[in-house]
Amino acid sequence: MKNKIFLFGSLFILIVFGVLQVIPVEAVQKNPAVIAEPVWDSPKTREMFMRACGDCHSNETAWPWYSRIAPASWLIARDVREGREKLNVSEWGTQKNEADEIREVIENGSMPPWFYLPMHPEARLSAQEKQALILGLENSFGVGEEGTGKTGKENEHETEDDD
Repeated sequence: MKNKIFLFGSLFILIVFGVLQVIPVEAVQKNPAVIAEPVWDSPKTREMFMRACGDCHSNETAWPWYSRIAPASWLIARDVREGREKLNVSEWGTQKNEADEIREVIENGSMPPWFYLPMHPEARLSAQEKQALILGLENSFGVGEEGTGKTGKENEHETEDDD
């Protein structure tokens, strides 16, 4: 009797899991075009940002194999969508980027999130790397200047105004 319950329970779980796979996920594994990036203060800052933050905060997401399997696909798609809404370096200057909190979220460890790190060990930054990234991002994003950051276009405009 216990074997039949286990068999039917397992079969039920497999059927539910199979049905979940046909529920569509919003644009999984599709990255919009990169429109504009901030003027990075150095290539190292960009490299560290893309390594630790870029999967959720750019249009250059590396979609892992498990991003195609529900329910993980739903969670990953939601995290990427929310990350891009808050700060997206691939659409710099086209939306309000909330960069003012960058120092706080890196220092307190809320970014990258704890659940991201086991599957992405390359995103784990040493204390020294965190400080270098914070300084580089503050310089690149122009934090303190309304948190919108700098773009090449804005920098050219500022130069023209100074003449």
